[in-house]
Amino acid sequence: MSSAASTSRPVDTSFIRSRLGSLLAVAPLSIWTVNHLWNNLAAFKGAEAWQSSVTEYSHPLAFFASSLVALLPLALHTIWGIGRLKTVRPNIERYRYFGNLRYVIQRLSAVGLLLFLGAHLWLAMLKPRLTTGRPEAFTDIAGEMHHHLPTLLVYTLGVLGVSYHLANGLNTFAMGWGLATSRRALKKVDLLVWAVFLGLLAMGWGAVYALWDAGGQLPPPADH
Repeated sequence: MSSAASTSRPVDTSFIRSRLGSLLAVAPLSIWTVNHLWNNLAAFKGAEAWQSSVTEYSHPLAFFASSLVALLPLALHTIWGIGRLKTVRPNIERYRYFGNLRYVIQRLSAVGLLLFLGAHLWLAMLKPRLTTGRPEAFTDIAGEMHHHLPTLLVYTLGVLGVSYHLANGLNTFAMGWGLATSRRALKKVDLLVWAVFLGLLAMGWGAVYALWDAGGQLPPPADH
């Protein structure tokens, strides 16, 4: 009696990591980002409205739940992205296509966002709670935004990087998951990418402007 030797194909973990990293960027990270930018637009309504929308939670556990929903996927996506930076090399010098340029900008924006989000999480979320026992005050961020030019520039460029990285990531997600395979479908995805990019940029820069404008009514921070 003879039996055929059974062979099992090894699981392609890189494929699974790639899909998981891409998925986490869309949900929940993109949803959380849109909600965060939208909440910051409350700065147009004043300090109390911004404080209520951005830093206050109905229950202490809500703060930890919201942080977990955002930070855990962000950490996993960051680890996946760093791996991509090490293993994938752009070939824009050989193939000068617009798609390759977008890829290079995507990678550069990832590096910038790593620095921006690290500083933002520390200064806006962790440092105030650890040093004063309370969330960041509207007067603090508004005053910094108006009277400290580096802060204004960092947030302006940071919002630009977030908007591009998230919007262009939708294109990568659609192709990677097989949602857009034809030329016609890819053109539709490009239109979606531009719409998302401009929408995020409008919300983010709108919030930055509202904070900057409110800071004009405040005295310069003591350390400036």
